[in-house]
Amino acid sequence: VTRTVDAPPEIVFEAWTKADLFRRWWVPRSLGVTLTSCELDVREGGTYRLAFRHPSAPDEMVFHGRYLEVAPPSRLVWTNDEGDSGGQVTAVTFQGDAGRTLVVVRELYPTKEALDEALESGATGWNDESFGQLDELLGVAAG
Repeated sequence: VTRTVDAPPEIVFEAWTKADLFRRWWVPRSLGVTLTSCELDVREGGTYRLAFRHPSAPDEMVFHGRYLEVAPPSRLVWTNDEGDSGGQVTAVTFQGDAGRTLVVVRELYPTKEALDEALESGATGWNDESFGQLDELLGVAAG
């Protein structure tokens, strides 16, 4: 996933690493899901835990992992540790150019089957709406 954001890398990186900002843009509003807990210990070896609730689900959905690389403001890499088969590793780079930031998200799945399953389930389709919400947040922060 590639997206250009109208803010410098330092500000965009903060939106990905500060819980109070992250929780304001990460979850697509159209899903009707509430982010009930957002714990980010953004340092190499640090962990994250995100808990979500949907009105139709009796239990919270929890996603968690650990940060493998943290290089402000240019790179973040983390694991996605939920599930039995080992999750994907997500790498995000932030490249500045004239006050804007090119954000590139790459995910490496442990198997082709895991990738196919993610594609079929729609788990990779959050990006456009979430990035739009990030744009809104940064517009508010910059304005």
